Amino acid sequence: MWKDLRACISFIARASPRAVVVCGRGKNFCAGIDVSDPKTMFSTLGDVEASCEGRRREALARHIRSLQDVFTALETEIEAPVIACVRGACYGAGVDLITACTIRLCGRDARFSVKEVDVGITADVGTLQRLPSIVGFGSANELALTARVIDAEEAKRIGLVSEVCEDVEARAMALAMMLASKSPLRCEARRECCSARETSRTSREG
Repeated sequence: MWKDLRACISFIARASPRAVVVCGRGKNFCAGIDVSDPKTMFSTLGDVEASCEGRRREALARHIRSLQDVFTALETEIEAPVIACVRGACYGAGVDLITACTIRLCGRDARFSVKEVDVGITADVGTLQRLPSIVGFGSANELALTARVIDAEEAKRIGLVSEVCEDVEARAMALAMMLASKSPLRCEARRECCSARETSRTSREG
């Protein structure tokens, strides 16, 4: 899945779109990692075999960096605004993904959780680096430490999403069309401004 997503982002970037909408397929945006099968879960997390513990840790670190690079590509490779369109559950990596997007919209049924602490792992694919600049350090810390599920209205109140919509996909497409009608030069200006935003750390810097 990660390789496919990375390839998809590169394909979109080469097409030079004026706006991009990211939606989930089905009733949920992202239900999070599958914890029902430990073998599958640790394979997704990058469980690797190595001749010694040091090499295993090194290989795991490389794997995590490759996952971080997938979502970072949304910010660095796609010049156009990227709109996250959330319905249903947005847990774990779903939050990693939407925090890398330019604009976040959700439906009234949306719910969000930085779920990693509940399965004993760290949200290490970008959430901990991006979320504080979106919702503030206090809210980001509380969400990451408790894995609490928040609904659409709370997400709007703390600034995680810009709008709560009756028909989120229709609203996202209308917004994308409006943004696409504007000068593409604003994309470069936006990227310059965003790169100069808070001196926040990148996902690779931790």
